[in-house]
Amino acid sequence: MELAALSKEEYKGKTFLTHYKTKGYLHIDACEDGFRFSYRAFGAEKEKSLKDTFFGDWLENPVAFGAFQDGRMVGFVEGSLETWNRRFRISNLCVFEESHRGRGVGGKLMRQILRTAKDCGARMAVLETQTCNEKAIAFYKKHGFQIIGFDLYAYTNDDPEQNEIRLEMGLILPSP
Repeated sequence: MELAALSKEEYKGKTFLTHYKTKGYLHIDACEDGFRFSYRAFGAEKEKSLKDTFFGDWLENPVAFGAFQDGRMVGFVEGSLETWNRRFRISNLCVFEESHRGRGVGGKLMRQILRTAKDCGARMAVLETQTCNEKAIAFYKKHGFQIIGFDLYAYTNDDPEQNEIRLEMGLILPSP
Protein backbone atom coordinates (compact mmCIF):
# COMPACT_ATOMS: atom_id res chain seq x y z
CA MET A 1 0.00 0.00 0.00
CA GLU A 2 1.30 3.44 -0.89
CA LEU A 3 0.21 6.99 -0.12
CA ALA A 4 0.03 9.67 -2.79
CA ALA A 5 -1.10 13.29 -2.85
CA LEU A 6 -4.43 13.70 -4.62
CA SER A 7 -4.73 16.32 -7.33
CA LYS A 8 -7.44 18.90 -6.68
CA GLU A 9 -7.94 19.24 -10.43
CA GLU A 10 -8.57 15.51 -10.81
CA TYR A 11 -10.69 14.84 -7.71
CA LYS A 12 -12.59 18.06 -6.89
CA GLY A 13 -16.33 17.43 -6.92
CA LYS A 14 -16.09 13.65 -7.26
CA THR A 15 -18.22 11.85 -4.72
CA PHE A 16 -17.37 8.99 -2.43
CA LEU A 17 -19.52 6.72 -0.29
CA THR A 18 -18.45 4.83 2.80
CA HIS A 19 -20.25 2.76 5.42
CA TYR A 20 -19.56 1.81 9.01
CA LYS A 21 -21.18 -0.41 11.61
CA THR A 22 -21.78 0.60 15.19
CA LYS A 23 -23.03 -1.20 18.28
CA GLY A 24 -23.48 1.87 20.48
CA TYR A 25 -22.99 5.57 21.05
CA LEU A 26 -21.85 8.17 23.53
CA HIS A 27 -24.90 9.52 25.32
CA ILE A 28 -24.64 13.13 26.52
CA ASP A 29 -26.58 14.10 29.64
CA ALA A 30 -26.94 17.65 30.91
CA CYS A 31 -26.26 17.72 34.65
CA GLU A 32 -25.94 20.39 37.33
CA ASP A 33 -22.22 20.94 36.81
CA GLY A 34 -22.08 20.54 33.01
CA PHE A 35 -22.43 17.48 30.84
CA ARG A 36 -21.77 13.80 31.36
CA PHE A 37 -20.81 11.28 28.68
CA SER A 38 -21.76 7.62 29.01
CA TYR A 39 -21.61 4.74 26.57
CA ARG A 40 -24.90 3.10 25.61
CA ALA A 41 -25.40 0.06 23.43
CA PHE A 42 -27.94 -0.08 20.64
CA GLY A 43 -30.33 -3.03 20.76
CA ALA A 44 -28.79 -4.29 17.52
CA GLU A 45 -25.82 -3.30 15.41
CA LYS A 46 -26.58 -0.41 13.03
CA GLU A 47 -25.05 0.46 9.69
CA LYS A 48 -24.46 4.12 8.85
CA SER A 49 -23.21 5.70 5.65
CA LEU A 50 -21.52 8.89 4.55
CA LYS A 51 -21.66 10.37 1.08
CA ASP A 52 -19.48 13.41 0.43
CA THR A 53 -17.29 15.03 -2.20
CA PHE A 54 -13.55 15.42 -2.45
CA PHE A 55 -12.18 18.96 -2.00
CA GLY A 56 -15.41 20.61 -0.82
CA ASP A 57 -15.87 24.30 -1.66
CA TRP A 58 -15.95 25.27 2.02
CA LEU A 59 -12.35 24.10 2.58
CA GLU A 60 -9.58 26.72 2.59
CA ASN A 61 -6.73 25.48 0.32
CA PRO A 62 -7.33 21.78 1.03
CA VAL A 63 -4.82 18.97 0.65
CA ALA A 64 -5.63 15.29 0.34
CA PHE A 65 -3.80 11.99 0.25
CA GLY A 66 -5.00 8.65 -1.04
CA ALA A 67 -4.00 5.19 0.10
CA PHE A 68 -3.62 2.95 -2.94
CA GLN A 69 -3.36 -0.82 -3.17
CA ASP A 70 -2.83 -2.41 -6.58
CA GLY A 71 -3.69 0.93 -8.22
CA ARG A 72 -7.02 1.26 -6.43
CA MET A 73 -7.79 3.88 -3.78
CA VAL A 74 -8.73 2.11 -0.54
CA GLY A 75 -8.81 5.20 1.68
CA PHE A 76 -8.08 8.89 1.83
CA VAL A 77 -7.59 11.82 4.16
CA GLU A 78 -8.29 15.47 3.48
CA GLY A 79 -7.75 18.65 5.44
CA SER A 80 -6.94 22.33 5.38
CA LEU A 81 -5.38 25.00 7.54
CA GLU A 82 -7.90 27.43 9.02
CA THR A 83 -5.70 30.52 8.70
CA TRP A 84 -7.71 32.68 11.10
CA ASN A 85 -6.89 30.44 14.09
CA ARG A 86 -3.98 28.29 12.82
CA ARG A 87 -5.90 25.06 13.36
CA PHE A 88 -5.72 22.30 10.77
CA ARG A 89 -9.15 20.82 10.11
CA ILE A 90 -9.17 17.17 9.05
CA SER A 91 -12.37 17.16 7.03
CA ASN A 92 -12.37 13.50 5.99
CA LEU A 93 -10.48 10.35 6.89
CA CYS A 94 -11.99 7.24 5.35
CA VAL A 95 -10.98 3.66 4.76
CA PHE A 96 -13.66 2.74 2.27
CA GLU A 97 -14.11 -1.00 2.72
CA GLU A 98 -14.42 -3.05 5.89
CA SER A 99 -11.83 -5.53 4.57
CA HIS A 100 -9.12 -2.82 4.63
CA ARG A 101 -9.91 -1.55 8.13
CA GLY A 102 -7.74 -2.56 11.06
CA ARG A 103 -4.73 -3.07 8.76
CA GLY A 104 -2.90 0.21 9.34
CA VAL A 105 -4.32 2.17 6.41
CA GLY A 106 -6.05 4.75 8.61
CA GLY A 107 -2.98 5.12 10.81
CA LYS A 108 -0.75 5.84 7.80
CA LEU A 109 -3.24 8.40 6.52
CA MET A 110 -3.48 10.04 9.95
CA ARG A 111 0.30 10.27 10.34
CA GLN A 112 0.59 11.82 6.86
CA ILE A 113 -2.05 14.49 7.48
CA LEU A 114 -0.59 15.34 10.91
CA ARG A 115 2.87 15.79 9.30
CA THR A 116 1.23 18.08 6.76
CA ALA A 117 -0.51 20.04 9.53
CA LYS A 118 2.79 20.53 11.39
CA ASP A 119 4.61 21.49 8.18
CA CYS A 120 2.12 24.28 7.48
CA GLY A 121 2.52 25.70 11.00
CA ALA A 122 -0.74 24.56 12.56
CA ARG A 123 -0.94 24.74 16.35
CA MET A 124 -3.67 22.12 16.59
CA ALA A 125 -5.44 19.48 14.50
CA VAL A 126 -9.23 19.25 14.81
CA LEU A 127 -11.91 17.03 13.30
CA GLU A 128 -15.51 16.07 13.78
CA THR A 129 -17.25 12.75 14.13
CA GLN A 130 -20.58 11.59 15.50
CA THR A 131 -21.36 10.11 18.91
CA CYS A 132 -22.55 6.93 17.17
CA ASN A 133 -19.26 6.36 15.32
CA GLU A 134 -17.64 4.47 18.18
CA LYS A 135 -14.84 2.96 16.09
CA ALA A 136 -13.82 6.38 14.76
CA ILE A 137 -13.84 7.85 18.28
CA ALA A 138 -11.58 5.02 19.49
CA PHE A 139 -9.27 5.46 16.48
CA TYR A 140 -8.92 9.20 17.05
CA LYS A 141 -8.28 8.71 20.78
CA LYS A 142 -5.60 6.13 19.91
CA HIS A 143 -3.91 8.87 17.87
CA GLY A 144 -3.99 11.36 20.75
CA PHE A 145 -7.20 13.27 20.00
CA GLN A 146 -9.59 14.17 22.79
CA ILE A 147 -13.15 15.47 22.82
CA ILE A 148 -13.03 19.27 22.88
CA GLY A 149 -16.70 20.04 22.26
CA PHE A 150 -20.00 18.97 20.80
CA ASP A 151 -23.06 20.38 19.04
CA LEU A 152 -26.38 18.80 19.97
CA TYR A 153 -28.14 20.04 16.81
CA ALA A 154 -25.45 20.36 14.11
CA TYR A 155 -27.11 18.13 11.51
CA THR A 156 -30.84 18.12 12.36
CA ASN A 157 -33.17 19.05 15.19
CA ASP A 158 -33.42 15.32 15.93
CA ASP A 159 -29.71 14.60 16.48
CA PRO A 160 -30.03 13.71 20.20
CA GLU A 161 -32.94 11.35 19.51
CA GLN A 162 -31.00 9.80 16.60
CA ASN A 163 -27.93 9.37 18.86
CA GLU A 164 -25.90 11.18 16.20
CA ILE A 165 -24.52 14.26 17.95
CA ARG A 166 -21.56 16.08 16.40
CA LEU A 167 -18.35 15.67 18.42
CA GLU A 168 -15.38 17.98 17.93
CA MET A 169 -12.06 16.32 18.70
CA GLY A 170 -8.66 17.96 18.85
CA LEU A 171 -4.96 17.32 19.21
CA ILE A 172 -2.47 20.01 20.25
CA LEU A 173 0.53 19.78 17.94
CA PRO A 174 4.09 20.20 19.20
CA SER A 175 5.66 23.61 18.64
CA PRO A 176 8.31 23.75 15.91
